Amino acid sequence: MHNVIGFKERRYIEELRILTKSIAIDCIVDDEFDRIIYVVKKGDMGLAIGKNGENIRRMQRVLGKRIEMVEAGESFDEFVRNAIRPIEVLKTEVDSDSEKIRIVIKKRVDLGIAIGRGGCNVEKVRLLCRRLYNAEVSNIVAEGE
Repeated sequence: MHNVIGFKERRYIEELRILTKSIAIDCIVDDEFDRIIYVVKKGDMGLAIGKNGENIRRMQRVLGKRIEMVEAGESFDEFVRNAIRPIEVLKTEVDSDSEKIRIVIKKRVDLGIAIGRGGCNVEKVRLLCRRLYNAEVSNIVAEGE
Protein backbone atom coordinates (compact mmCIF):
# COMPACT_ATOMS: atom_id res chain seq x y z
CA MET A 1 0.00 0.00 0.00
CA HIS A 2 1.76 3.11 -1.26
CA ASN A 3 -0.30 6.23 -1.13
CA VAL A 4 0.32 9.80 -0.21
CA ILE A 5 -2.15 11.15 2.30
CA GLY A 6 -2.70 14.89 1.97
CA PHE A 7 -3.21 17.47 4.70
CA LYS A 8 -7.01 17.40 4.47
CA GLU A 9 -7.09 13.60 4.68
CA ARG A 10 -4.72 13.60 7.66
CA ARG A 11 -7.01 16.09 9.40
CA TYR A 12 -10.05 13.86 8.76
CA ILE A 13 -8.15 10.78 10.01
CA GLU A 14 -7.20 12.67 13.19
CA GLU A 15 -10.82 13.82 13.62
CA LEU A 16 -11.96 10.17 13.42
CA ARG A 17 -9.37 9.14 16.03
CA ILE A 18 -10.43 11.92 18.40
CA LEU A 19 -14.17 11.31 18.04
CA THR A 20 -14.20 7.51 17.91
CA LYS A 21 -10.85 6.27 19.33
CA SER A 22 -10.49 4.16 16.16
CA ILE A 23 -7.60 4.20 13.71
CA ALA A 24 -8.05 4.92 10.00
CA ILE A 25 -5.21 3.81 7.77
CA ASP A 26 -6.49 5.89 4.87
CA CYS A 27 -9.15 8.35 3.92
CA ILE A 28 -10.46 9.50 0.54
CA VAL A 29 -12.38 12.74 0.08
CA ASP A 30 -14.76 11.92 -2.78
CA ASP A 31 -16.14 15.24 -4.00
CA GLU A 32 -18.10 13.61 -6.83
CA PHE A 33 -20.41 11.89 -4.32
CA ASP A 34 -19.84 14.42 -1.50
CA ARG A 35 -18.50 11.88 0.99
CA ILE A 36 -15.48 10.87 3.00
CA ILE A 37 -14.46 7.23 2.76
CA TYR A 38 -12.37 5.90 5.63
CA VAL A 39 -10.37 2.69 5.56
CA VAL A 40 -10.41 1.61 9.18
CA LYS A 41 -7.80 -0.65 10.74
CA LYS A 42 -8.86 -4.30 10.86
CA GLY A 43 -10.73 -4.88 14.12
CA ASP A 44 -11.61 -1.18 14.65
CA MET A 45 -14.85 -1.13 12.65
CA GLY A 46 -17.18 -1.48 15.65
CA LEU A 47 -15.33 1.28 17.47
CA ALA A 48 -15.48 3.53 14.39
CA ILE A 49 -19.20 3.02 13.78
CA GLY A 50 -20.16 3.28 17.45
CA LYS A 51 -23.26 2.01 19.21
CA ASN A 52 -26.18 2.11 16.75
CA GLY A 53 -24.02 4.12 14.33
CA GLU A 54 -23.74 7.13 16.66
CA ASN A 55 -20.09 7.80 15.79
CA ILE A 56 -20.79 7.95 12.07
CA ARG A 57 -23.70 10.34 12.67
CA ARG A 58 -21.53 12.55 14.89
CA MET A 59 -18.73 12.56 12.29
CA GLN A 60 -21.23 13.52 9.58
CA ARG A 61 -22.44 16.44 11.70
CA VAL A 62 -18.91 17.63 12.51
CA LEU A 63 -17.54 17.27 8.97
CA GLY A 64 -20.72 18.11 7.07
CA LYS A 65 -20.29 15.21 4.65
CA ARG A 66 -21.58 11.67 4.34
CA ILE A 67 -19.19 9.22 5.99
CA GLU A 68 -18.54 5.72 4.69
CA MET A 69 -16.24 3.19 6.30
CA VAL A 70 -14.52 0.09 5.01
CA GLU A 71 -12.52 -2.25 7.20
CA ALA A 72 -9.01 -3.08 6.00
CA GLY A 73 -8.36 -6.68 5.02
CA GLU A 74 -5.44 -9.09 5.26
CA SER A 75 -5.61 -9.62 1.48
CA PHE A 76 -6.96 -7.89 -1.61
CA ASP A 77 -9.92 -10.32 -1.75
CA GLU A 78 -10.80 -9.75 1.90
CA PHE A 79 -10.58 -6.00 1.38
CA VAL A 80 -12.92 -6.15 -1.65
CA ARG A 81 -15.38 -8.26 0.38
CA ASN A 82 -15.29 -5.64 3.14
CA ALA A 83 -15.72 -2.78 0.64
CA ILE A 84 -18.82 -4.31 -0.90
CA ARG A 85 -20.32 -5.76 2.28
CA PRO A 86 -23.09 -6.92 2.94
CA ILE A 87 -23.22 -8.22 -0.64
CA GLU A 88 -21.67 -11.66 -0.99
CA VAL A 89 -18.60 -11.73 -3.24
CA LEU A 90 -17.80 -15.06 -4.86
CA LYS A 91 -14.42 -14.06 -6.28
CA THR A 92 -12.28 -11.40 -7.84
CA GLU A 93 -10.68 -12.23 -11.15
CA VAL A 94 -8.23 -10.50 -13.44
CA ASP A 95 -9.36 -10.00 -17.03
CA SER A 96 -6.48 -11.36 -19.13
CA ASP A 97 -6.96 -8.73 -21.88
CA SER A 98 -7.39 -5.54 -19.86
CA GLU A 99 -5.51 -6.55 -16.68
CA LYS A 100 -8.48 -5.07 -14.77
CA ILE A 101 -10.25 -6.73 -11.87
CA ARG A 102 -13.77 -8.07 -12.23
CA ILE A 103 -15.72 -8.60 -9.02
CA VAL A 104 -18.13 -11.52 -9.15
CA ILE A 105 -21.02 -11.42 -6.69
CA LYS A 106 -23.34 -14.29 -5.82
CA LYS A 107 -26.84 -12.94 -6.46
CA ARG A 108 -28.08 -11.04 -9.51
CA VAL A 109 -30.68 -9.27 -7.31
CA ASP A 110 -27.78 -7.61 -5.40
CA LEU A 111 -26.27 -6.06 -8.54
CA GLY A 112 -28.18 -2.77 -8.18
CA ILE A 113 -27.01 -2.36 -4.59
CA ALA A 114 -23.44 -3.34 -5.52
CA ILE A 115 -23.37 -0.62 -8.20
CA GLY A 116 -25.25 1.92 -6.08
CA ARG A 117 -27.20 5.03 -6.99
CA GLY A 118 -25.38 6.78 -9.80
CA GLY A 119 -22.60 4.17 -9.49
CA CYS A 120 -21.52 5.42 -6.05
CA ASN A 121 -20.77 1.97 -4.59
CA VAL A 122 -18.78 0.63 -7.53
CA GLU A 123 -16.91 3.96 -7.64
CA LYS A 124 -16.02 3.60 -3.94
CA VAL A 125 -14.56 0.15 -4.66
CA ARG A 126 -12.66 1.52 -7.69
CA LEU A 127 -11.20 4.45 -5.73
CA LEU A 128 -10.11 2.25 -2.82
CA CYS A 129 -8.61 -0.54 -4.95
CA ARG A 130 -6.74 1.98 -7.08
CA ARG A 131 -5.39 3.82 -4.06
CA LEU A 132 -4.54 0.94 -1.74
CA TYR A 133 -3.62 -1.83 -4.19
CA ASN A 134 -2.89 0.01 -7.45
CA ALA A 135 -5.55 -2.24 -9.02
CA GLU A 136 -8.15 -1.15 -11.56
CA VAL A 137 -11.66 -2.55 -11.14
CA SER A 138 -13.55 -2.84 -14.42
CA ASN A 139 -16.96 -3.96 -13.23
CA ILE A 140 -19.12 -6.00 -10.90
CA VAL A 141 -20.97 -8.97 -12.35
CA ALA A 142 -23.37 -11.53 -10.92
CA GLU A 143 -22.85 -15.24 -11.38
CA GLY A 144 -25.93 -16.62 -9.65
CA GLU A 145 -29.69 -16.27 -9.86
